Amino acid sequence: MEHQGQVRSQQGLEAHGIRNANTVWWNLSTPALYEHAIQRHEGLLAHLGPLVVRTGQYTGRSPNDRFVVQEPSSQDKMWWGKVNQPFTIARYDALRARLTAYLQGKDLYVQDCYVGADPTYRLPIRVINELAWHNLFARNMFLQEPDLDQLAQHQPQFTVIDAPGFNASPEDDGTRSEAFILLHFGRREVIVGGTAYAGEMKKSLFTVMNYLLPPQGVLSMHCSANYGKDENDVAIFFGLSGTGKTTLSADPQRTLIGDDEHGWSDHGVFNFEGGCYAKVIRLSPTGEPEIYETTRRFGTILENVAIDTAARRLDLDSDDFTENTRAAYPISHIPNATRTGRGGHPQVIIMLTADAFGVLPPIARLSPAQAMYHFLSGYTAKVAGTERGITEPQATFSACFGSPFMALNPGVYAELLGKKIAQHQVQVWLVNTGWSGGPYGVGQRMKLAYTRAMVSAALNGTLAHAPMSDDPFFGVQIPQTCPDVPPEVLPPRKTWRDPQAYDAQARKLAGMFTENFKQFANDVSPDIRAAGPRTA
Repeated sequence: MEHQGQVRSQQGLEAHGIRNANTVWWNLSTPALYEHAIQRHEGLLAHLGPLVVRTGQYTGRSPNDRFVVQEPSSQDKMWWGKVNQPFTIARYDALRARLTAYLQGKDLYVQDCYVGADPTYRLPIRVINELAWHNLFARNMFLQEPDLDQLAQHQPQFTVIDAPGFNASPEDDGTRSEAFILLHFGRREVIVGGTAYAGEMKKSLFTVMNYLLPPQGVLSMHCSANYGKDENDVAIFFGLSGTGKTTLSADPQRTLIGDDEHGWSDHGVFNFEGGCYAKVIRLSPTGEPEIYETTRRFGTILENVAIDTAARRLDLDSDDFTENTRAAYPISHIPNATRTGRGGHPQVIIMLTADAFGVLPPIARLSPAQAMYHFLSGYTAKVAGTERGITEPQATFSACFGSPFMALNPGVYAELLGKKIAQHQVQVWLVNTGWSGGPYGVGQRMKLAYTRAMVSAALNGTLAHAPMSDDPFFGVQIPQTCPDVPPEVLPPRKTWRDPQAYDAQARKLAGMFTENFKQFANDVSPDIRAAGPRTA
């Protein structure tokens, strides 16, 4: 194998069973990866510098193609089921052997980097890619090692081998399709093939952190985070993709810690990543100026965004390829992001939901018991394009606002969250970024300006002193007033033309909450069970 690049690690690819590659490109810089991607016809250079790429038929995560190897070190700890589907060691070894054979004779790209901004808990990783632009994605999304001597000594503790051009054979390999995402905690390895959607690498390593950190007393969270006047004025935003984590945390008045994945230790909050992965469909230069500007920057990767191939101008409004158009950019592209990736303990928690039924209030205060109930419920709507086959919002419950990425039983994360809320006396708010005045197709999506105003009032303490009214169905406290928000927007029932229709819809959703929570009911305290909606 020929080796090229800035710094080659002393631990070569032979340690991963990869032999006879053509050229291995080690830790290339962003401009060098641009050159390789363009020379290899992997993407186009757009106006002002972003790299525009296509991911083929897989334009979102493929959760049904994700499996966890059932092996001795992890099998008694995993939350087995639909999320973590078991895969045998024998089938993994056979598939992996064919994958490494496929990689012979190919150019490969390696990035040695980290997950986790807190040095106490950071995980040294290695990402091995068949595509140059996927290697740039890894360079953007994970944390780089600036010290070249340290980079040469890098010892990965988890490795991702990513080969979109290698397809599985479901009949022979036991996969569901040609695509596969396989996690092997015993080998400390992830292998990905058959899909060019780069987000699979990122979310696989999030699952790894969700497995490794809770036993150390660190809560791993699917959330964004920022801080206000100082590093101790921290807010975190729980929510699934499409609910507003990235948009609402990119606040010009606050400092961004990160947009998607964090840990909460005894030291405070820390980002897992070094970049952001934002949805950009119909992105507004006025409503979301910080994120919009990243689509006009060198170093940003734009996935499945429409482009005029002659003028090289973007069309962010186009959904010709998918609703799930994405920008992957280093967090330094956000002007007010902290370079440390760290902050203090949260003062406020925002739980984001996109309610497709148009029933939940746009903002409501939660008691500690209600916070635990809603964290375990994780109600939202899957937004079009986030997963394959989703063409319009669908109501769903996702424990911990991220069950597709949870390796352990949700109760493990909930217990940690409850302890930290109590210890730090955190205020918790439920924010509906979904529909108002009726369900999806009838009502309107909540205006971003209103949501921003409500979140701002929650973070600066204004809402904590506002008069409240109890929601008759969900028992949460709804503010009667909020600066810069019309008061008629706040109580959801009054936004519907037919109050009786609202009542029927609210009872329906309350029943769905109750039915879903039965899986947790025997493992939580009576006050948490009682914190759910009233279905009578």
